[in-house]
Amino acid sequence: MGVDLSDVVPKQPRTLQDLQGKTIAIDAYNALYQFLSSIRQPDGTPLKDRRGNVTSHLSGLLYRTANLAEERKERKVKAEAEYQQAVAEGDEAKMLTKAQQTSYLSPEMVADSKRLLDALGLPWVQAPSEGEAQAAFMARNGDVWAASSQDFDALLFGAPRLVRNLAVTGKRKLPGKSIWVDVEPELIELEGVLKELALTREQLVDAGILVGTDFDPGVKGVGPKRAVKLVKEKGALPQALASLDAEIPYAEQIRQIFLEPETTTEYKLAFKTVDEAAVKKLLVEEHDFGEDRVRSTFPRFAKLQEAMKQRSLDAFF
Repeated sequence: MGVDLSDVVPKQPRTLQDLQGKTIAIDAYNALYQFLSSIRQPDGTPLKDRRGNVTSHLSGLLYRTANLAEERKERKVKAEAEYQQAVAEGDEAKMLTKAQQTSYLSPEMVADSKRLLDALGLPWVQAPSEGEAQAAFMARNGDVWAASSQDFDALLFGAPRLVRNLAVTGKRKLPGKSIWVDVEPELIELEGVLKELALTREQLVDAGILVGTDFDPGVKGVGPKRAVKLVKEKGALPQALASLDAEIPYAEQIRQIFLEPETTTEYKLAFKTVDEAAVKKLLVEEHDFGEDRVRSTFPRFAKLQEAMKQRSLDAFF
């Protein structure tokens, strides 16, 4: 789920045009899970080919990228049981909601996603640990302009810039609801966040841990505003926890995950020409995508390649 600091972090509205000429790194696992949960049939089941293989992630990867060129396990088990109950009851709205929560990204799905990115000529980096940590590392090194995510983990990992709501449609589905809202991209700059909150990056990490991250549940009753206030008053996480008479197991280890994450320098961001034959083999021949619709994306990728040559648009991946 990621850490939620939305109530305390200053945001700057942006348009897609504002982001032209910028290379933005995205946590691919995060994006693929979003595709799996949002690209579904009316009854909540994911898109599949004739052999029963899920293809929602490939559909999202192809068409989202083309458009731009112009406590997990327990929840899934519970959601699966509730989905089956909804099926038995014939409750399509509930089926859709629960099916979205059962999304599972298999090794085969990841492998096919890498094949598609290669065929599209788009670079990808295999992170040794957290994808957002790698994206933040690349942003700090100047290899990309910003990291992109819906949560705020990249800031804790030290990304100088975070872009949220990076969607060409201007729409985003609310988690767990069949409701879409209009959204615009947001730019969040780490330096501005720290200045606005009068915190160091280490203290921002401490506040995030108090709220709750992917690695800890946080402290019950402590939201972003209270967490920031506590860290400012007490100085650091141990003192803040002591004042609450609370304990977070492995708090120091979690702190180090954000402050000294495992990353790699073994990558090269090279953009190549689309291999149309490879795209059609994967999507049309192997996964039953409509050939005409797949072919319709190629001119958009051609424009991306031209834009790359002109340096007016670096990349989206």
